[in-house]
Amino acid sequence: MSFPTHRPRRLRQSPAVRRLARENHLVPSQLVLPAFVREGIDEPRPITSMPGQRQHTLDSLRRAAADAAEAGIGGIMLFGVPAVRDAVGSGADDPDGILNVATAAVAEEVGDALVVQTDLCLDEFTDHGHCGVLAGDGSVDNDATLERYAAMGVAQARAGAQLLGLSGMMDGQVEAVREALDDAGFSETLILAYSAKYAGAFYGPFREAVDSQLSGDRRTYQMDPANAREGVREALLDVEEGADVVMVKPALPYLDVLADVRAAVDVPVWAYQVSGEYSMIEAAAQNGWIDRRAAITESLLGIRRAGADAILTYWAVEAAGWLREAL
Repeated sequence: MSFPTHRPRRLRQSPAVRRLARENHLVPSQLVLPAFVREGIDEPRPITSMPGQRQHTLDSLRRAAADAAEAGIGGIMLFGVPAVRDAVGSGADDPDGILNVATAAVAEEVGDALVVQTDLCLDEFTDHGHCGVLAGDGSVDNDATLERYAAMGVAQARAGAQLLGLSGMMDGQVEAVREALDDAGFSETLILAYSAKYAGAFYGPFREAVDSQLSGDRRTYQMDPANAREGVREALLDVEEGADVVMVKPALPYLDVLADVRAAVDVPVWAYQVSGEYSMIEAAAQNGWIDRRAAITESLLGIRRAGADAILTYWAVEAAGWLREAL
């Protein structure tokens, strides 16, 4: 009988050997927690399509940020849900707007322990739900939107944001915000460009989380799910314009794009494990169809393996606890 010459199974024979041979590792500092704060509520409001997640009050957001810092994760990304919206998203750059007030509160609470991050987009603040200012024909006016993004970026930096997450997918948004920040004296404020953000089907629960007013879709500015090379092009353009970090969103359906972007750029590359990814695993686990902890851990490792230097995930704090247990 002929026996195998090569025996890769030797590297899998025990937990200790598997740990030693592991190619990719995940640590709490690579995780970022997205968090929602809603104006005008007295207590946290559960998000029904995202079990375990909630819209925070300012007080509960402070506590969530403190818990995140204690867990040792890398940062917290803030999304604001205003009580009043208008066509140009006036609340986005209002110093008294919910997102800017919340940013100041979180920066005061945990500014030295976490990277305080803010979503820079108009969709939560507009009464039409689009990520920019609308032209007369109902389309999104790219260049008029850039002016709003510039004002929003300065307002967020002034409120205490250390990193701005440019998620609107407008052409030239990184350059416009970078110039505005530098002119206003915020040259140290980081820019995260959502470079390859796809117009896919995995954002549904997020729409509830931010009480989206959107009708129609965002396919004229977010990317076509069929395109991979275009994602790399977008990332290269954003780096050229001054992005400190680039992002692929969603994560699991676009691991090929994530890997390609990681190979193409020399700045950190992040990925956003979006609401639909979260809710699918939670729903399957609630039905007893999968092992919840194992599925969460495997999904995060898959994103890391594809090249993400950090991951935005709603499981950030919980997963950090598991990672500490494994040490």
